[in-house]
Amino acid sequence: MQMKGIIIFTCIILMISCKENTKEKMQTGIFEPNWNSLKQYEVPEWFRDAKFGIWAHWGPQCQPEAGDWYARHMYSEGHWQYKYHLEHYGHPSEFGFKDVINEWKAEKWDPEELVALYKRAGAKYFFAMGNHHDNLDMWNSKYQEWNSVAVGPQKDILAGWAQAAKNNELPFGVSIHSAHAWRWYETAQMADKDGKYEGIPYDGSLTRADGKGKWWEGLDPQNLYAQNHPLSTNSEDLGSIHGQWDWNNGASMPSEEYCLNFYNRTVDMINQFNPDLVYFDDTGLPLWPVSNVGLEIAAHFYNSNMKQNDGKLEAVLFGKILTDEQKECMIWDVERGAPDNIQEKPWQSCTCIGGWHYDRGVYNRNGYKSAKTVMQILVDIVSKNGNLLLNIPVRGDGSIDEKELKVVENITKWMDINNECIFETRPWHIYGEGPKAENANPINAQGFNENKGGPYTSEDIRFTKKEDVLYAVVMELPEKGQNVLVKSLSKESQYYSENFDTVEMLGGDIVSYKFDEVGLSITLPEKMDLVAPIVFKIQ
Repeated sequence: MQMKGIIIFTCIILMISCKENTKEKMQTGIFEPNWNSLKQYEVPEWFRDAKFGIWAHWGPQCQPEAGDWYARHMYSEGHWQYKYHLEHYGHPSEFGFKDVINEWKAEKWDPEELVALYKRAGAKYFFAMGNHHDNLDMWNSKYQEWNSVAVGPQKDILAGWAQAAKNNELPFGVSIHSAHAWRWYETAQMADKDGKYEGIPYDGSLTRADGKGKWWEGLDPQNLYAQNHPLSTNSEDLGSIHGQWDWNNGASMPSEEYCLNFYNRTVDMINQFNPDLVYFDDTGLPLWPVSNVGLEIAAHFYNSNMKQNDGKLEAVLFGKILTDEQKECMIWDVERGAPDNIQEKPWQSCTCIGGWHYDRGVYNRNGYKSAKTVMQILVDIVSKNGNLLLNIPVRGDGSIDEKELKVVENITKWMDINNECIFETRPWHIYGEGPKAENANPINAQGFNENKGGPYTSEDIRFTKKEDVLYAVVMELPEKGQNVLVKSLSKESQYYSENFDTVEMLGGDIVSYKFDEVGLSITLPEKMDLVAPIVFKIQ
């Protein structure tokens, strides 16, 4: 009997060892895992036409309803999220993020209802989060035992989103953020420096053996926290991670095993769901330049997509803070911001009406972006050859709140009137005019220049075009009795064309218009039942 137990234990160890050393096969094709080969990439036209996507940046960090990066900051003594955790769950040495995951049940989640709502609001593609820096896979993952089928909701979250996107005939995207768990979770290795729990380690160093008799018995916390390694330089400074995001400046180097696991998990996700879009929250590609696995995943994704589409590449892949060479290989994503000029290559901005993860505080203080603000952001981005990916934060239970629903409904109303100035358009000679166009607004790192430089005015105008039609979008309603003046369309402007002979306002009527040496002057009616931005169609 004892010998039989030894044999079984040995077989389990061998199975685990074999799985850890397995490498998912990379799909071969015209793309090879190097930057030079990836330069063959061409952005598909469907993405250029789409312009607007909606994202469910949703996972277990939404369960506490206490904002973004909760699973990192809950381990930082004195941080407001640490204090929130103490009050609601207890000390992180006794109740860690693994236990927050166990609380997450997604009991009100209806992916079909939400995706249909977002399509009605004008979304032309839908994104779901596959995993975040918290390292929980949101699908039935072959290479991560900490996944949403095994723990938490015990549901295949990605499968539900993917089916809803298919039912609504929307391209499906998946965002992958877990490459940074190695560095991001380092706070979980630490301990309080003062008070009752001084010196008692948080739960980030627990192992499988520590789970005996616990709800997580049989699971290894190190497969979640990935903290069996020395701390990065200056790790106790909570903000130091931002200077180490590209694995420089003293970041602890991830092991080959960790990089292989990231590769296997991501390739497994691509093979299971065949997403149309993949978003990496990384500088360049994941784990670059420490490892080549990001290049291998990119080549696999492109080649797999071509195989699915009879040799035509329809895939879209995103990365942040890209070099000019890397922008040839994939699409540049700008977080919460936009460049201040038209970009030669299509790009994307990602933003959110609140926080990236659901935050009850934003709800309580009425802090969501209005539909008008979202549409102003969208118009500005589209005028510069970009797309907007908008996150609507989802509560831990899988629902969105009534204030978010109102924002989505108001986006729908605007789109019903004005969508032709957005979809299937291309940039004009210039992206816009007015005070905000005249002032530089440089990007900070991966973005973060959104809404800088004051609010839009009725002098701020953005342009898009579709074939022989020009759209002039006035970003704010003029004051009563004030005319609209489009200076770029004066008869003396290099952009003026004698073919411009008809001007109409989408969703309403205008009193009169004229082109002269000053510009295109438009007289508006005394009363208008429209919300900004307002759109003038010129042809």
